[in-house]
Amino acid sequence: MSDATHNAASPAVRFEKVTKRYGDVAAVDAVSFDIAPATLVTLLGPSGCGKTTTLRLVAGLEQASEGRIFIDSADVTRLSAAERDVSMVFQSYALFPHMDVMENVSYGLRSMGMKKAEAAERAAQKLALVGLAGYEKRQPSELSGGQQQRVAVARAIVLEPKVLLFDEPLSNLDAKLRRRVREEIRDLQQALKLTVVYVTHDQEEALAVSDRIVVMNAARIVQDGTPFALYNEPASRFIADFMGDANVLDVACGERRGDVVRVDVGPMHLDVRHRGIAGRGAALAVRPHSLRLVDDPDLPNALRGRIRKRSYLGDHFEYHVEIADPAMDLYASTPASAAPIAEDRAVSVTFDPAESILIDAR
Repeated sequence: MSDATHNAASPAVRFEKVTKRYGDVAAVDAVSFDIAPATLVTLLGPSGCGKTTTLRLVAGLEQASEGRIFIDSADVTRLSAAERDVSMVFQSYALFPHMDVMENVSYGLRSMGMKKAEAAERAAQKLALVGLAGYEKRQPSELSGGQQQRVAVARAIVLEPKVLLFDEPLSNLDAKLRRRVREEIRDLQQALKLTVVYVTHDQEEALAVSDRIVVMNAARIVQDGTPFALYNEPASRFIADFMGDANVLDVACGERRGDVVRVDVGPMHLDVRHRGIAGRGAALAVRPHSLRLVDDPDLPNALRGRIRKRSYLGDHFEYHVEIADPAMDLYASTPASAAPIAEDRAVSVTFDPAESILIDAR
């Protein structure tokens, strides 16, 4: 890229048709995306989809087989990890067990030749930022998992990198602590205006922390957008089901009027927004909370079903509903405040058309 393109609008990270092969297997296949400065972008997908390999390609821990990688408009494709201005927080934290907290956080600065007093001052500032002032002399073994995670973050940001990378940073924490630490990471990213690339397989985590989510499957990007867009406007069956549970129903598309198309789901008819999707390749995605269970088996324009299982999960009930026509299983959730419906009860099931998403069935 020329100097003319190196300006405030330039991406902090750019992938141009990047492929990484191991022998004949492509772990990352012709992937392209841009990451704007001071944003948190999550690479999300199931195990083996290529997201961690993509992160390692940003870091320089893997070298691209094809394509180009830019950081702050500089082509870093063939540069080593040490030559890229990035820092990485590993899943295992990778703290040095024989060093105290201060030594761990200041290690990178000292290895770059910074004087001990200056390195200690900068390390103390970053420890204060992550809420660990006063922990400088603790050993890693004396810290909780959440505290170790914060030390790892402080060690990464003390280098003031152009890009900060997180590889499954919360996977070793319990559920309650994960929520708190992800909020801390997001707050820190926004306060310091950091450019962050974040890898997780947890959809809720991605929705909670991200400015943008890049969903990968089978080594490719399958959809890229804001958390709201990915959840509410999934482009395919895979995205609809992966980004939060979804019931995916085969439909027949009929008459189209403006931006609305008539769809048939067995004996039920709905008018839904067509989103440019119609014909034999369409399906309907309906979130469990968008299903309406009516304790009346004869409701008109509804599916007929029977409650096969009911589960109480504290703040809501989950229902497994067996539908006769067309033969399928649906999953519904209702608030705990709603009257529960008994197992084996015959019910009618309806959907709110506004909450029913026409998608590509593939």
